Amino acid sequence: MRILSWNINGVRTLPQYHPWNTFTSFQGILEHLKADIICFQEMKTSRSSLSRCVAIPEDFEAFFSFPQNKGGYSGVAVYANSRTVIPLRAEEGLSGILQPKPPLTSDDRISCSYPCAHEIELMPDEHGSTPSDFAALDAEGRALIVDFGLFVLINVYCPNETSDARLPFKINFHAMLQDRVQKLVNEGREVVVVGDINVCATPLDHCDGHLASNTATFYDHPARAWFHRWLSPIGCMTDAVRTFWPGRKAMYTCWNTKISARETNYGTRVDYILVTPGMLPWIKHGDIQPSLKGSDHCPIYIDLHDEITTDAGERLFLRDVLPINGNREDLPRLAARRWEEYSGKQKLLSMFFEKGNKLHPPSNSPLSSLSPTPDTQLPRDYSGTAQPDHTQSAIVIPPSNPSLSSRNSACASTSQPPEASLQSNPSPSRQTAPPASSTKRKPSDNAAKKAPKKLKGGQSRLSSFFAQPTVSHPCSQEISPSDVTNYQDYIDSDHQLALELAASLENPLSQGLATSATPSASQSKAAWSQLMAPIQPPNCLVHGEPAKEHTVNKPGLNKGKTFFLCSRPVGPGYDKGKSERLREEVDHRYRCNFFKWGNDVRREAKDKFSAS
Repeated sequence: MRILSWNINGVRTLPQYHPWNTFTSFQGILEHLKADIICFQEMKTSRSSLSRCVAIPEDFEAFFSFPQNKGGYSGVAVYANSRTVIPLRAEEGLSGILQPKPPLTSDDRISCSYPCAHEIELMPDEHGSTPSDFAALDAEGRALIVDFGLFVLINVYCPNETSDARLPFKINFHAMLQDRVQKLVNEGREVVVVGDINVCATPLDHCDGHLASNTATFYDHPARAWFHRWLSPIGCMTDAVRTFWPGRKAMYTCWNTKISARETNYGTRVDYILVTPGMLPWIKHGDIQPSLKGSDHCPIYIDLHDEITTDAGERLFLRDVLPINGNREDLPRLAARRWEEYSGKQKLLSMFFEKGNKLHPPSNSPLSSLSPTPDTQLPRDYSGTAQPDHTQSAIVIPPSNPSLSSRNSACASTSQPPEASLQSNPSPSRQTAPPASSTKRKPSDNAAKKAPKKLKGGQSRLSSFFAQPTVSHPCSQEISPSDVTNYQDYIDSDHQLALELAASLENPLSQGLATSATPSASQSKAAWSQLMAPIQPPNCLVHGEPAKEHTVNKPGLNKGKTFFLCSRPVGPGYDKGKSERLREEVDHRYRCNFFKWGNDVRREAKDKFSAS
């Protein structure tokens, strides 16, 4: 049996990557992972937006925890292969506060005791106050607890320290998790904690942990200090995967994709499978799967033995201590298969739009008597209410536009009389269509339609400003000879003024087109080529290599601006800057601290072109 954990960073984005985009259903994705119990973190969805194939795969039982206030945020899920194991009980959250309706009974609960805020030492926030209960800690959909008989599985997505104000929330969540595990242990249960803990256990689990400046102060962070005390040999939990790889370096499970850190394996190990001592004999192997892409994390897993021999010589079989042949009809109430929308009692809105789910009206409804036939068609705006009685179909011919007709007739030639527009005066109660033969277009219409149309006004040529225009008269006005003479004089004076202005500006067009056309065209072409050419990246100062262009995506004043960084990949000891990296710890094989805004690069290129 295999237990797998993976922070997928969004259940809707996972199928966009290979090989997950090759599967036609979510069932195929689960099958490809080849695990019996699959735990996901960061589902980033909600119950209302969860698709049916994700909620109730054919051969898996699913359990979910969603955030109460934030949509598309956090969220965890547990999938159990019903062909190999059936969960006994399930709960949402760690505090016992999150309850379905009606609440779980004592037989439905996994344990009888839950963490209490007044019994745990909690970290105060920036205002010096500590939480009186764990409602806020459990409101972000970060934990699921599932009872498998042999062990109690806890799937968690621990908070990340995004700011200093978020640190108390993170530490208090850890304290609640530890207390819930301890209460289960006190009741004689074995516990398996899987998920994204968002903490590095040792310097070996951090890409920069080997640096002297980090090693000396590694456990000064309160989250790392807590994790160090919870793990063996000090605490009760054992890092199952690390037990099989005690000295393995670069066994990372998370990478910063914004800086392409996965290419050089510059990451951290923040995903774990932690077990209580009683589960250690059952664990056969554990490892990470960095070759599986689709998220900024990679899956981790442990395999269980099919049978073990206890210290007393007793042989135990996994099939005897796990609920393998359970009844799918008697699932825990938290299972998605028991939700109302999938139990056949409540219909989803999306079901009405799925292929094959057509609504068939009853025989006595208005829709049954107006079903589409070759002779009758349903109106588009039919809403099922009483409509006026129209027993005959009709083709409505719109009346001609008077204003358009007047404009066309005003500009028409006097030798061609305007065509008679089609006029129709239907009665208010009934409109009948003319015979089919009268609807055919006349040959004159086709000829007019094939005639070349006059081009719309666009960008004029430069030479048109210096050419003497022809005299054109309005089509529908009568012009006297005196008006024509004045109009011609006005055109001549305008043309003469344009020529004088061109000569005063020393335009090459006014200095003999034969001698100056070639250099002017070449200079114009060079100027436009320089203006429209893509910006050439500058070279970084340390390696002398072309830098790589990036775009600011963070909201703010600089959003959308471009900048250049060293094109080399990040790696252990890459130059983060003097304020974040000691000079003696910089490894120049990786990215240097070169930075330049794109506007500065363009300005320098423009000045260089102007000087040349």
